[in-house]
Amino acid sequence: MFVRIVKMSFHEDKVDAFLDNFDKVKGHIRNFPGNRFLELYRDRENPSVFFTYSYWEREEDLENYRQSELFNEVWAFTKQFFNNKPEAWSVDKLVTLQ
Repeated sequence: MFVRIVKMSFHEDKVDAFLDNFDKVKGHIRNFPGNRFLELYRDRENPSVFFTYSYWEREEDLENYRQSELFNEVWAFTKQFFNNKPEAWSVDKLVTLQ
């Protein structure tokens, strides 16, 4: 399993549209085959910057999602609101403390 982190920065007046759409699609993303976890974070200093953290079983699962109709619809809607190029990282979780 690995973690996918995506940083997105939005025009201030488009944040609500992004959040409304995320609320509609989050369950579909979370239930996509191979997805094990999904969270959305908001930067404390810049409320127009968001991060998604998602856990995926395999690289292939993430790639299948990225090639899916669901991703294409979500990304087409979301990217129109960006005020900066999104950034993404795939990382391996090494330690978890509870």
